[in-house]
Amino acid sequence: MSVKLKTVQIVQKGLKKVGRGGSLPGALALKMDEDFISKFQMPKHVIVVTGTNGKTTTSNLLAKCISNTGLKVINNSKGDNLKYGIATLLASHSNAKYEVQADVAVIEVDELTLYRQFKNIRPTMVVVNNFFRDQLDRAGEMETVIRKLMEVTKDFTGDLILNGDDPNVLRLKDNAKQARVHLFGVNENERSRPISDEASEGKFCPRCNRRLLYSYYQYSHIGKFRCPFDGYGQEDKDVFVDAIQYDTNRFVVKNETYPVFMDTIYAVYNCAAVLCAMQAIGLDLSKAKQVFHDFTLNTGRDETFLLKHECTMNLIKNPTGANEVMKYIVSKPYDKNIGIIINDNDQDGTDVSWLWDAHFERLNDAHIHKIFVSGTRCYDMALRLKYVGLEDRIEVFEEVSAMIDALDALNEQSFVITTYTALFSTRALLVKKAHKYARKGVK
Repeated sequence: MSVKLKTVQIVQKGLKKVGRGGSLPGALALKMDEDFISKFQMPKHVIVVTGTNGKTTTSNLLAKCISNTGLKVINNSKGDNLKYGIATLLASHSNAKYEVQADVAVIEVDELTLYRQFKNIRPTMVVVNNFFRDQLDRAGEMETVIRKLMEVTKDFTGDLILNGDDPNVLRLKDNAKQARVHLFGVNENERSRPISDEASEGKFCPRCNRRLLYSYYQYSHIGKFRCPFDGYGQEDKDVFVDAIQYDTNRFVVKNETYPVFMDTIYAVYNCAAVLCAMQAIGLDLSKAKQVFHDFTLNTGRDETFLLKHECTMNLIKNPTGANEVMKYIVSKPYDKNIGIIINDNDQDGTDVSWLWDAHFERLNDAHIHKIFVSGTRCYDMALRLKYVGLEDRIEVFEEVSAMIDALDALNEQSFVITTYTALFSTRALLVKKAHKYARKGVK
């Protein structure tokens, strides 16, 4: 028995007893032994989920679907995707000999740090959702992230599950000559567009540097593209969503209909990635149906709280994610109000210039009555909204708690969108307020 491993497991169990989690045990382990993660004997299947947007949702969906087939799965379900969270996950599910007690490990890993942990985790499969510009002060340009992932996967001999509708993700296919590559994609549907007015990072062919031609866009640079000179983008998809029925929350793959937990294009892409990964392993895809139907997002990702009226919370951290959340909010045909919380701490990205690349003019909708802003960069957010003609609806709150109270007092349905470091504290405020209303309801 390793004294270090035992110490970490005792700390983890102690935190669990008092209702706390987090990555503190892993931080302790890595402080005692910087090679702690590499010591574990991993399961037969080690699936890493990475990319810019949708990692937590995709990894949680995948873990639940695989578990539904009867295999024992471990998963960092709360999105603790840095080395401390990964160390905590492995230690929590290991015996005294560092043997991970599971058939499958589904591990969400931050795309910026995957290259550092790749050899330690020893994945058998890597799932890549998408690549977008994100936290430029921390990550640099998107090209930096792509090149680091290309470097660690160039000799990879496992399965690569790639979004074939993202020209930047598809680059990994050309580079990973020894990997078994599986692509997923989504057909043109009622929300696809022939042109895009959103920030796009996939304009040019990585093989010949000529401009790519798009048949349709789903969002940002995600869509059906091709290079007319070398055929880039014309690869067949292993899992292809033929049709989406947004009104009934369903989609079709190979004449089989699947439910989807949310009526958004990015939710369909998450499900397509899961089906592609399951198919590559040889699992029964029908086992995903119930999971797709019942799945609920948590920890502030499309999570709903019952205050005077429903209040739905979402995370935003880059222009593409913000655009998709705003599309979702505007699509709801009822009167509503919005709270926006923008922080600029290290985990958010200290550079908030991305606010000017997101299409906040989408919020200029008759059903949106008030837009409250808070956070460390509340005045930057207010200025951004003023520039798109929303100054008559804006109110600034330096205290988030005051903003939540004011939003609730309007007595209409509402949405709260926050950057990462405001997520958990704001969620706690909403949970507390929802519990208060629930107690009153009991009385």
